[in-house]
Amino acid sequence: MSAFLEVKNLTVSFPTEDGLVQASNDISFSVDRGETLAVVGESGSGKSVTSLAIMGLHNRQTTNINGSAVLNLESGPIDVISAPEEQVRRLRGKAMSMIFQDPMSALHPYYSIGDQLSEAWRLYNKGDKKAGFKRATEMLELVGIPDASKRVKEFPHQFSGGMRQRVMIAMALINNPALLIADEPTTALDVTVQSQILQLLKDMQKEFNMAVILITHDLGVVAEVADRVNVMYAGKIVEQGVADGIYYKPDHPYTIGLLNSIPRVDQLEGKRLIAIPGQPPSLINLPQGCSFRKRCTFADQVADNLCATIAPSLDMKENAHFSRCHLTEKQLVAARGGK
Repeated sequence: MSAFLEVKNLTVSFPTEDGLVQASNDISFSVDRGETLAVVGESGSGKSVTSLAIMGLHNRQTTNINGSAVLNLESGPIDVISAPEEQVRRLRGKAMSMIFQDPMSALHPYYSIGDQLSEAWRLYNKGDKKAGFKRATEMLELVGIPDASKRVKEFPHQFSGGMRQRVMIAMALINNPALLIADEPTTALDVTVQSQILQLLKDMQKEFNMAVILITHDLGVVAEVADRVNVMYAGKIVEQGVADGIYYKPDHPYTIGLLNSIPRVDQLEGKRLIAIPGQPPSLINLPQGCSFRKRCTFADQVADNLCATIAPSLDMKENAHFSRCHLTEKQLVAARGGK
């Protein structure tokens, strides 16, 4: 049986005066209803670009998009990449929905919360403004906003950052979508509110049986909610597997570097974190061979200078665990510190 979303060989690039920006390169993955796929990586790794392509939000006149992103709907499969724009527009907010990074800029400052939620509902449902406000109030209650019948008449500036994020979740879910893409949903929120938002997303996923793609740079967030993980670097997936496998047995030096750069409660107090040296490469002028080579502390262990000459393919190391690296399993065990 096919997963709800199947992405195959998705490539997104942007022609510029300086050259072609290869933002996402040959991306393939799937996610099913009731499952959470986390996509992690530094800024500029291609996470958001890939999600916007799935939502059909890139300008097709100025963006080169190849590959496919198929939604397996009850009415039949639809490839968002090749489907007419009008058909994709009808899918947004209904079959698939997205929570954007900045809730303040995503909400219109001149319209009440109720007006904005009501409009999103009335796009796909028959009913007047009163019915729309009733549904908006129900959604605010569902996402845990107190005194919803009063607050539905208020404006975005009257809500805190955490409450605005809850409003964005209510708007994304108001039409019961099968796929939810959450782009950095806890950015700029304090730790307590982050935890509340993540729990809310888990509760809403259970309520609506959604497929969830969670885009984040925070591996702590990933550990809390993800079933599977895609690690992206320089526009490519460099590691792919179940969350436990990524955390306890990472098979790419970049993933190992990310895990070593975050604080852990099981480490000795006062132990220094290990930063990944250098900067990501330019997406206009990607290096030959492995894109991570110049930042990798293990590249000199690979024979025949392979890292500098041949780009590694995404190969299966173990069952359902893929990695894009020339290192042998023995060398990766050493890189993980003997694990």
